[in-house]
Amino acid sequence: MALSLVSLVALLRTKRTQQRVDFGSRLLYGLPVFFAFYLLFADNVHFGWLESRIIPRNIWLEGLAVSITAAGIAFAIWARFYIGENWSSAVSIRVDHQLIRTGPYAWVRHPIYSGLLLAVIGTALTRREPRGLFALILLWLGFWIKSRMEEGFMRKTFGEEYLEYVRSTGALIPRIRP
Repeated sequence: MALSLVSLVALLRTKRTQQRVDFGSRLLYGLPVFFAFYLLFADNVHFGWLESRIIPRNIWLEGLAVSITAAGIAFAIWARFYIGENWSSAVSIRVDHQLIRTGPYAWVRHPIYSGLLLAVIGTALTRREPRGLFALILLWLGFWIKSRMEEGFMRKTFGEEYLEYVRSTGALIPRIRP
């Protein structure tokens, strides 16, 4: 909820779009993301064995899970604020787009996705059901597809500068540097 509110408010302060992927491409990454969140949060639909509790109730694990979720959401919000006017929900290049390489973007190229994946890991642990794992896989798939599209736009826009950025950071998980 907090991330949605932040995104809606920040949407008012974004640059105009210069180039955007077509609707079919948006469906390609949007559908797995939609179904991931639906699978994880739809309590009015029964998913059979996917709702079986596979992890026993444990207060320490639940506390850890909530902490992981909060950390993921906080990281995603930090990244959203940090990218500022360059952000878009659809894969696109903004007018006067800038390559952000500091803050959370110094660690990973897609920190909003990293934060959301971390939050879903925590939420799945809280639910203790197989559907959490399937939701995580679907979300990762959607973000993987979307990040590949974004990286194509960024290589085309920033060339060698972006390629050097790719060599120095991980896509969703920080690259360990020697």
